Amino acid sequence: MRYSAPMTGFSPFLIVAMLATFFVAGTVKGVTGMGLPTVAMGVLGALASPLVAASLLIVPSFVTNAWQLLAGPNFGRLGGRLWPMMLAIAAGTLAGTSLLAGGDTRLTTSALGAALVVYAAYSLIARQLRVPAMLEPWLSPAIGAATGVVAGGTGVFVIPAVPYLQALGLDRDDLVQALGLSFTVSTMALAAGLACRGAYQLDNLALSALATIPALAGTWAGQIVRR
Repeated sequence: MRYSAPMTGFSPFLIVAMLATFFVAGTVKGVTGMGLPTVAMGVLGALASPLVAASLLIVPSFVTNAWQLLAGPNFGRLGGRLWPMMLAIAAGTLAGTSLLAGGDTRLTTSALGAALVVYAAYSLIARQLRVPAMLEPWLSPAIGAATGVVAGGTGVFVIPAVPYLQALGLDRDDLVQALGLSFTVSTMALAAGLACRGAYQLDNLALSALATIPALAGTWAGQIVRR
């Protein structure tokens, strides 16, 4: 059964499933530096509409990604390098939320599934790419816009931003911080886009905030595993 009502109409089972999902998603993020939105949308999108799942994602995604962003040492340098991509992500996400807010659950579910399948296939079979420095000035905005449209339409922030950032040749700490920057911008733009279209239900905010607790606990556990 799918749910599209506010959180006040959700069953205890769905609430428990949501909290467990965010703990697992946080653990994945703690180990790899990414994956919380992907895991959360993949599981919750099977239990509720993608719009509701994306609404639940907002607070835990913002908190964990902002933590990841601010924990790194090179925010200023990375921001100066990646700002065209971030600006395009924000614009694309604001435009893409028209799909989530449109109310066509079948279409949004299909789009979410397609995004997850594409990312899984890439992760399994693709080789590591490298982006020449001369291509970065024009490629970054294009990748950002594409990422934003996917993020706004599905709540999944990884395609094609993650493969692109991995292809820039950043060291491990800079890559983790760059991912945090990209995901933070995506989360903020997703929240703004849904709110502007009247699709962000305030009833969902309390449970989204509650989901931050297991997400942070999972992130902490995942960091222990990574170390």
